[in-house]
Amino acid sequence: MITLSPNALRVLEARYLRRDAGRRVIETPDELFQRVARAVAQAELVGGSAWEADQWQQVFHSLLASLDFLPNSPTLMSAGTGLGQLSACFVLPVEDTMESIFGALGAMALLQRAGGGTGFSFSRLRPRGDVVAATGGEASGPVSVMRIVDCATQNIKQGGRRRGANMGVLRVDHPDILEFVDAKLGGGLENFNLSVGVTDRFMEAVESGARYGLVHPGRGTVVREVPAREVFDRIVAAAWRTGDPGLLYLDAINRANPTPALGEIEATNPCGEVPLLPWESCVLGSINLAHMVRATPGGPDVDWDRLRHAVHVGVRFLDDVIEINREPLPAIAAATRGNRKIGLGVMGFAECLILLGVSYDGGEAIRRADQLMAFIAAEAREVS
Repeated sequence: MITLSPNALRVLEARYLRRDAGRRVIETPDELFQRVARAVAQAELVGGSAWEADQWQQVFHSLLASLDFLPNSPTLMSAGTGLGQLSACFVLPVEDTMESIFGALGAMALLQRAGGGTGFSFSRLRPRGDVVAATGGEASGPVSVMRIVDCATQNIKQGGRRRGANMGVLRVDHPDILEFVDAKLGGGLENFNLSVGVTDRFMEAVESGARYGLVHPGRGTVVREVPAREVFDRIVAAAWRTGDPGLLYLDAINRANPTPALGEIEATNPCGEVPLLPWESCVLGSINLAHMVRATPGGPDVDWDRLRHAVHVGVRFLDDVIEINREPLPAIAAATRGNRKIGLGVMGFAECLILLGVSYDGGEAIRRADQLMAFIAAEAREVS
């Protein structure tokens, strides 16, 4: 195991190392890696022997202890413990009924308590002021519902150790889109990242200066038309002032949807790395690119063999996490086991470039990024 910096040890002690009933740390960093490797390797017993599981435990431990690869926080926190919920990312459906809204709120509480972050598309909710036929009252709209979710999240700690997080998505053609875009300007929604779900049609209208229709989500009818550039400028202005909203390219995502027969993807996890169908979860892991550089007679270069090993073992590790995961809700367990999505990412790219002698803001950095990610994607698909 490599030597950890004081800052790394401080973070481990605050969030990841196990504690006893008196809140005293009872685990060393290497014992953490041993615990995680041992728990995840148990998945190998499904189709293999105890000897094979032991061998994979050693391989997993070596990869973790070297810091060549690390999984998402819930796996580090909970693998090998009584909790056993190891996914980082979830997307929950929100339909236009009180039962669905508060059902999603309850599911969110269970998931965040167990360490997961949640994403929602609020695009199916009727706009503010719409008449509610059952009561004769008026709908409060998506942003009002988001404030309820935000308030609940404020009082939940993920895995008991960190504040919860959400992603809120609203389609750009929803009648309440401008209220959504400006939702953070007056404060609040501190536990949400926001993304406008944009379409190819909207972006083409921005480019051409055309108007586009805002569509009632229940009736499917255009309620009014607005200039696309004005909406886009509002998005840019809000993002400049608050950091939100971002853009979620719905058509591009669904062109790459690996399971289109199961429905359209409408949302992502809180940080936007993984587009997910409703009820899906995903486990994440990152390869440390700063460790993938070696000295050669011609100067520093990428250690392609070490990177290949990290990719191959990382993919198997994440797939094994799915196998041993204890999902808190049956619907999530069914969707996750059925589709088995994993998120294999990277960290340390800037440091990798420094070691290679490459400027971060130059064309060579872009070429290196393309080269690295093409290699990782190809190797991950081959071994998966």
